[in-house]
Amino acid sequence: MVAFAIAAVAAGVGCKKKAVDPFPASGAVAGWEKTGDTRVFAAKDLWQYIDGDAEQYLQAGVVSASTSDYKYQGQLEALVDVYAMGDAAGARKILESGKTNDGRSVQVGDAGIAYAQSVTFRKGPYLVRIVAYEDTPGAQQALMALAHGVETKL
Repeated sequence: MVAFAIAAVAAGVGCKKKAVDPFPASGAVAGWEKTGDTRVFAAKDLWQYIDGDAEQYLQAGVVSASTSDYKYQGQLEALVDVYAMGDAAGARKILESGKTNDGRSVQVGDAGIAYAQSVTFRKGPYLVRIVAYEDTPGAQQALMALAHGVETKL
């Protein structure tokens, strides 16, 4: 009986997924400070965060969404959203469905798109969207640095 219990515990430990905290701490990416607590939404509660777009994420297999605020050099404010999808295909589907002609491909994660005030990328089953509240000189470069900071934590 004891051997069975030990085997069950060992099997359970091996099956647990490592919890991912994709949000870089303040100072981990040069110039960026995390300015608030991370908010997490389960798939069933996603409508509370992105009411109009929740359905497309649900159809793509979203498991949860996490969001956190950042500030670059005390001036540029940005929001980082990380969507954990059921698989990489769901992340790909959302990334490709949101692509417009004013975006350009960037090398971050498995695939990324940069716009004037945002960077969106996917890495495995994760979709990351980083949006700046204003367009300032150097914003795109700062957003890319933050994107690479998130990428390394996924």
